[in-house]
Amino acid sequence: MTQWTSAVGAAQLARLLSSQQERPAGAGTKRPPAYRALADGIRLLVLEGRVPVAARLPAERELALSLSVSRTTVAAAYEALRAEGFLESRRGAGSWTAVPAGNPLPARGLEPLPPEALGSVIDLGCAALPAPEPWLTRAVQGALEELPPYAHTHGDYPAGLPALRSMLAERYTARGIPTMPEQIMVTTGAMGAIDAICHLFAGRGERIAVESPSYANILQLMRAAGARLVPVAMADGLAGWDLDRWRQVLRDSAPRLGYVVADFHNPTGALADEDQRRVLVDAARSAGTVLVVDETMSELHLDDDASAMPRPVCGFDPAGSTVITVGSASKAFWAGMRIGWVRAAPDVIRSLVAARAYADLGTPVLEQLAVNWLLSTGGWERAVEIRRTQARENRDALVAAVRRELPEWEFSVPRGGLTLWVRTGGLSGSRLAEMGERVGVRVPSGPRFGVDGAFEGYVRLPFTVGGAVADEAAVRLAAAARLVETGAAGGSETPRTFVA
Repeated sequence: MTQWTSAVGAAQLARLLSSQQERPAGAGTKRPPAYRALADGIRLLVLEGRVPVAARLPAERELALSLSVSRTTVAAAYEALRAEGFLESRRGAGSWTAVPAGNPLPARGLEPLPPEALGSVIDLGCAALPAPEPWLTRAVQGALEELPPYAHTHGDYPAGLPALRSMLAERYTARGIPTMPEQIMVTTGAMGAIDAICHLFAGRGERIAVESPSYANILQLMRAAGARLVPVAMADGLAGWDLDRWRQVLRDSAPRLGYVVADFHNPTGALADEDQRRVLVDAARSAGTVLVVDETMSELHLDDDASAMPRPVCGFDPAGSTVITVGSASKAFWAGMRIGWVRAAPDVIRSLVAARAYADLGTPVLEQLAVNWLLSTGGWERAVEIRRTQARENRDALVAAVRRELPEWEFSVPRGGLTLWVRTGGLSGSRLAEMGERVGVRVPSGPRFGVDGAFEGYVRLPFTVGGAVADEAAVRLAAAARLVETGAAGGSETPRTFVA
């Protein structure tokens, strides 16, 4: 059985290599041999996630022709990559990318910081903001007023409270997506929704295509479920999806599920346009792949109004056979409000509800009543507007501070969402996370958001702090970067940067 899950063509790899910006050599520095430069270029593409891990590389002769180099150069580069653990080969199966053993995914950076540490550490780990008061308090008070009739029941609503299911269906219908309450299941957050979907559609060993990078906690959830993740690189900058790569993966790997974040992607902030949404749904339908679309960031447009947003992905699947949509109150309202939902065809909802008897049984009634109160009174819109204002101000403050303190770091400023995806000028994201904790700033490293160790040269910065705190966070990140550059972490076995 082959070990690769996708393939990179010779022409495609040549284009990716040519897009790399060569760093100027210092005075008296010799250029590396051609094979070494090629090996370093491929290794960098893997570590940045632009070439997925477990991607089959072109044959030596094919790549040599595309690069206009000798086959000997390509053979020597492949051999160097094999020796370093970035390439594996087997006769008859070809060669595919890998990440060396001993480079585990960083364990720190995304778990909530203990409350007792908040005074001394700036937490850039979780992309979550404080509750938009007074709307949380009002919602809970409203829920308590609505609770008595439900208290006289068993309190077990596996599909969700009928009132909330109807309200969510009405909101989809108002967005131009006709929806019945029978197409809605309320869950315990978006994580609970995606966990239920994965268990229903993708048993152990099934392939799931995921954006690369993607939301770290979802990747870990899928790994724990035994799925085989097939990474699909995002387009450059904030251009959304690379549809040629999606078509190739859907055709070659035939994944059972595909997981995408079309609206202000986590972590890059990219927004897929309507043409991309239409084409991806058509490609998934042709391949028999079910698309799980995460809409948890869809209301966090910071520079445009709602009328400028593309249609929901499910709007391009009128039959309801290809797209399953997941939403949540956690990002748009408050992470402590663990209410999510699934919108899908009625038969899919029935199957999810039936399977729930062996999982969490149902979602807390009081929190459902609180969300329903917000949605039915106009409180939701007012609370989300507070959230947008907070996120916009924090984003602008963080962008200004990072540009001032770390001008060599590269990023594109997203028009929405909660995160900034930053290329760290060649420094190891894992080492930056380690050094950051020493100087009092907590940041998740890029490999948390990739498959098998990709994106070592990145960190994710959320819009969770602003003003003077954003300034101080950037100062501490700059201090952490200096520690990494000087090798202060110690240990010669760990490189201070990922670039040769």
